[in-house]
Amino acid sequence: MNLRTFIAAALALGVLIAAPVAQTTYLPLDQVRPGMIGVGRTVFSGTRLEDFKVEILGVMRNVIGPKRNLILARLEGGPLAKTGVIAGMSGSPVYVDGKLMGAVSYSLGQFSTEPIAGITPIDEMVDATLMAGATRVMRPAAMSLQPTPRELLDIWSRDLGRSKAFVDDPSQALVLSGVASDLGRMSAMLRPIAVPMTASGFDASVFDSISPSLAAAGFVPMSSPQSPGAGLSAANTRPLQPGDAVGVGLLTGDFELGATGTVTHVDGDRVYAFGHPLYNLGPIQFPMTRAEVQVVLPSLMASSKLASFGEVIGTVQQDRATAIAGRLGAAPSLIPVTITLNSDRGPSRTFNFGVVRDFTFTPLLTYLSVANVLTSYERGAGPASFAIRGSASIRSEGDLSFEDIFSGEQPAGGAAAYVAGPLTALLKNSGENVEVGKIALTIDASEQQRSARIERVWLDTTRPRAGQDAIVNVALRSASGQEIVRQVPIQIPANLTGSLQLTVADAARTTADDRRDTRGADMQRVSQVMRTFNRARRNNRLYVRLTSSDAGAIVNGEPMAGLPPSVLAVMEADRNSGTVSSLRTMTRGEWQLALDFAVTGARQLTLSLDQP
Repeated sequence: MNLRTFIAAALALGVLIAAPVAQTTYLPLDQVRPGMIGVGRTVFSGTRLEDFKVEILGVMRNVIGPKRNLILARLEGGPLAKTGVIAGMSGSPVYVDGKLMGAVSYSLGQFSTEPIAGITPIDEMVDATLMAGATRVMRPAAMSLQPTPRELLDIWSRDLGRSKAFVDDPSQALVLSGVASDLGRMSAMLRPIAVPMTASGFDASVFDSISPSLAAAGFVPMSSPQSPGAGLSAANTRPLQPGDAVGVGLLTGDFELGATGTVTHVDGDRVYAFGHPLYNLGPIQFPMTRAEVQVVLPSLMASSKLASFGEVIGTVQQDRATAIAGRLGAAPSLIPVTITLNSDRGPSRTFNFGVVRDFTFTPLLTYLSVANVLTSYERGAGPASFAIRGSASIRSEGDLSFEDIFSGEQPAGGAAAYVAGPLTALLKNSGENVEVGKIALTIDASEQQRSARIERVWLDTTRPRAGQDAIVNVALRSASGQEIVRQVPIQIPANLTGSLQLTVADAARTTADDRRDTRGADMQRVSQVMRTFNRARRNNRLYVRLTSSDAGAIVNGEPMAGLPPSVLAVMEADRNSGTVSSLRTMTRGEWQLALDFAVTGARQLTLSLDQP
């Protein structure tokens, strides 16, 4: 090489080194025309990027809102002729002459004979996810602190919502270009491409109760093998690129649950994906993970990618109407959860995982995790008993304390709801910021029905007297038919005369009496919710209550019995305020007895006191 050639080569190399990395150029929507041919990019298998052909059919404007537009296109190539638009393709970038047009994001109904898709313009994806958003607004739900599984599932189903057509009627679509009649008809059939909701380490039956709600919200519940970790494949260590599969983690660790889609654009450490919302939650802090496509599952109804999750590579920070977006780098803070299962038929097992911080997903995923542990390692049908103890730490407030037993034919749902109920009430119904630190549970499982029903109640004396001690005898009948007798020592208060009611009851009956005596209580404050739950009645307790007939009032949820007539008259005048209500009985004493089995039923005695 002569000197002149060497100098020229060195100068050229210097220019290349000094030149900035080329930025991806966007194709403005007003330059999109029917008949344009573009190239899409996605992963159909493993982590290998593949191209497919995109033919532009037309453009619609103001379809889901002001300045919300959609590009209609026909896809071609790879397996698309047999599969149609595939769940998991959401976010696949489309380029025309090297310029990024947008993301494949909507599909045309079901049983479509050809892959017609909607493309979200890239400008709208960037604009929506860069807008500063306020804190996500909660939707309070009327509920008790110990709801049934059905009540919780109804609350979560309302939160999950439903996927809607891009427009409800063809006349709503304003067609910018293309054949108006055809595009208008197609627009009424467009829906966001279904998102695979992939679960690893879960028993399939656990999702039966929530699957209809997930499907209605635009998800395809799927099971996938547990990922081996960061080393899914050598190719998966390269920098994230447009077209790569990407995961949004909801649950990580010994169990995994999350959604998978496709990366549309990477701008430095900023990542845009999906082209439609996950749930349109607004600001979020969910793990962003790598993903690897195991296989494409063809289906006449809805084909989908079966993918597994890889390492966490960043944080998804925005979930908006046109995209999800986040940043590469640090992972978000999750709630650490530990569940230890002690079974009477095998060794102890401990499960560790992290749950996202969200007022819907935190309690929902905790519920599914508890149910999953019990369903996966204990029998799903037949008598069983689960004794739960543990806590959920609420920063700056203390602990929610768990300690109860659930027994019957299928008690797993009740046990899971017991943990998820107060978390739902705290995170949804409190106007205060609630930060869950960690959740630690220990569950003692038995394949025996450890329960008994109250049959008879009697005192150890036929002539009870005020100011004296007495023994309440309680005869119970176990699930196996055995009679069990327990004794509860009580003291009858002094200075009482006349008739008293002695009630021996289970948690359900006693709780119902509590609600009657504290109606109108303020349950909006975190401290009030926690105090009420920590004092809640337990299934493994006998509750004894002694009451008398005394006029009183309930003021702001606090019972005030035995009030003088003059005070009652003043309070009665204030009943229209809604903070005061009548009280007809006064509690003279309460006692309880802890048991190692669940109790049901109630019995009542009328005591006529003799003078001391």
